Amino acid sequence: MVPEVRDRPRPARRRLLAALTATLLAAPGLTALSTTARAADADLARNGGFESGLDGWSCTAGKAVTSPVRTGTGALQATPAGSDNAQCAQTVSVQPNAQYTLSGWVRGSYVYLGASGTGTTDVYDWTQSAADWQRLTTTFKTGANTTQVTIYTHGWYGTGAYYADDVSLVGPGGGSTQQPPAAPTGLKTGTVTAASVALSWSAATGATSYAVYRDGAKVQTVTGTSATVTGLTAATAYSFQVTAVNAAGESAKSAAVTATTAADPGNPGGGGGGSDLPAHALVGYLHASFANGSGYTRMADVPDSWDVIDLAFGEPTSVTSGDIRFTRCPDGGTSRSSEAESGGECPNVESDADFKAAIKAKQAAGKKVLISIGGQNGQVQLTTTAARDTFVSSVSKIIDEYGLDGLDIDFEGHSLSLNTGDTDFRNPTTPVIVNLISAIKTLKAKYGSKFVLTMAPETFFVQMGYQYYGSGKWGGQDPRCGAYLPVIYALRDDLTLLHVQDYNSGSIMGLDNQYHSMGGADFHIAMTDMLLTGFPVAGDANNVFPPLRPDQVAIGMPASTQAGNGYVAPAEVTKTLNCLTKKTDCGSYATHGTWPALRGLMTWSVNWDRFGGWQFQNTFDSYFG
Repeated sequence: MVPEVRDRPRPARRRLLAALTATLLAAPGLTALSTTARAADADLARNGGFESGLDGWSCTAGKAVTSPVRTGTGALQATPAGSDNAQCAQTVSVQPNAQYTLSGWVRGSYVYLGASGTGTTDVYDWTQSAADWQRLTTTFKTGANTTQVTIYTHGWYGTGAYYADDVSLVGPGGGSTQQPPAAPTGLKTGTVTAASVALSWSAATGATSYAVYRDGAKVQTVTGTSATVTGLTAATAYSFQVTAVNAAGESAKSAAVTATTAADPGNPGGGGGGSDLPAHALVGYLHASFANGSGYTRMADVPDSWDVIDLAFGEPTSVTSGDIRFTRCPDGGTSRSSEAESGGECPNVESDADFKAAIKAKQAAGKKVLISIGGQNGQVQLTTTAARDTFVSSVSKIIDEYGLDGLDIDFEGHSLSLNTGDTDFRNPTTPVIVNLISAIKTLKAKYGSKFVLTMAPETFFVQMGYQYYGSGKWGGQDPRCGAYLPVIYALRDDLTLLHVQDYNSGSIMGLDNQYHSMGGADFHIAMTDMLLTGFPVAGDANNVFPPLRPDQVAIGMPASTQAGNGYVAPAEVTKTLNCLTKKTDCGSYATHGTWPALRGLMTWSVNWDRFGGWQFQNTFDSYFG
C-alpha cells in the first residue's frame, strides 16, 4: 500500500519551524515567539526562618525562639489558647495566573501551613503529629486578578505549642515587593491627666502612618510617632498598643503599655467608694448567718486589723426571684434557738441590737461593713427586669436596716453565664449579666460616692477568660467561662475592690501561657499579674480586658487548711507580696510590673482565722505594719 502523502510533509514542517525559531532567537533583542516573558522564580516569604524575630509576620500568639530550630538561629513558637489557634501570617505580592509552591517545616500536633486569597482555590497542608521537624508543602495557581496572597501557619484549639521554621513561597514575584512594616517598638507613656494619656514610640521602617489602640479598640490614626488619647475616665487603668501602616497593610500590634489616669480633683479617691480605706487593707468574711464548724464570732470581737468585714451571706428566696434575705444565726426559729442555747452552731450569738451597735462601733473606727450576696449556696440569677428591681429593693432594705457601707458580690456556681453569641465583654447581651450591672449601678446611684462595692469571683469566672470566654465562637465551651468580666468592666469606675478567690480552683493559664496551680506563691502571683496587666480575652489581641488599678485589687486566700483548698503558709504569702509590690521573690514567673499600691489581702474567713490562732491576720500585720 502506498503511504498517505498527506502525512509526509509534517516532519519537514517541524524541522523548518525549529530552524526558523533558532534563527530568530539568535538575532539580538528578539525573544521566543512561543512563550510569554515572566519574572524569575524566587522565594517571596519574608523572614521565613524567623532569624529576625517576627519581622514580616503578624501573629496572634507567637514568639521567636532560639530552640528548637531546624536551621539557623531562630524559629517560631506559637501556643493556641481558647478560641485562638495561634495563627502567624504575612501578605506577599504575587503575579496573576502564576504557579507557586508553599513549604515549611513544623513540629507539634495539628499544625497547618496554608495560603488564602489565591483567587482560585485556597490550599493548606497539615500534620496530625510531628515529634520532630516535618516538611509541609502545597501548590496553587493565582487567579487572573490576584496580586497578593496571605500565607499562614497555625495550630489547633486546645493543643500545646507548635513550632515552624524555614517557610518559603517560591514563584514569580509580584509587581511590588513592599511588605507591611514591622510592629513599632519603644511604646511608652508621657504626661497623664485625669482625662488623657500621651504616648510616644520609635519609628517603624517603611511606615506611612500609625494606628493607636486603647483596650484593643482603634481610637486614632496619626502620621507621626506620638499621640495623645483623650476623653478618658479619671482614676481608671487603660492599655495601649500601636501598629504601623503602609500601602501593603498593617503590622502586628506593639507590646502593650498601661497607664492609670489621674484622680478627678473633685473626687480624689477615684473609682468606687472606700477612698478612705488605708493604703493596705485586710478584708475578711464574717460568718454572720452560720458558723460552718469554725465557731461563731461576735461582731464586737473582730480585731481592729480587719478593715473590711463582709457579712456572709445574703441569699435569695429562690434562684431567679432576686429577693435577697439576710438571716442572722440563729434565725429566731425554735430549733435554731434551742440549738444556740444548747451550745449548737452559733453559741453566744449577740442580739440584733448588740450586732447593730457593734457595726456602728466598727464604722466609727474607720472600718467598712458590707453585706455579701451569694456564696457557695446562694445562687442568684436576675433573668428578668422584675428580678432586677426586686434585687435592688431587697438589698437596699438590708443595707438600711443594719446601716451598712455597701455590697459585696460573691456570685458563684451557676449564677452567671453567657448566652450563645455573647462574645464582647464590653457590650454584653445576656440578661443575667445586663440586669446585674443595671441593679448595681442603681444601688450606687442611690447611696452615692461613699458606697463601697467589692466582688469576690472565682478564677473560673475571671482569669479563665484568657483562654475561654462563654461558649465560644463555635459553641461547646462552658458558658460560665469569664462571665464576670463584663460585670467588672462595666462597673470598673464604681468598683472599690476586686478580690478573686485564689482557692478552690483548678489550674489556670497565666500570661506566660503556662498553667499555674494552687498551693504556693506562684499561683497568686500569676493570677494577680493578670488583673494588674490586663489580658486578651479568649486569646484575641483585639479584645483586651484592661488592667485594674492596684488600689482596686486584693488577693483572696483561705485563712487555714480547714477554710478551703489552696491554703498557703505565711512564708508563701510574704513571697507573693514581695513579688507583686517589690519584684523580689518572684521565682520563675516574670510579672509585667511592680505594684506597691496593691491594696492588700482578702480571706475566707475571719472565723477560720480565729480558729487557726489569727495566723493570717498576723501575717498581714507583720508585712504591712
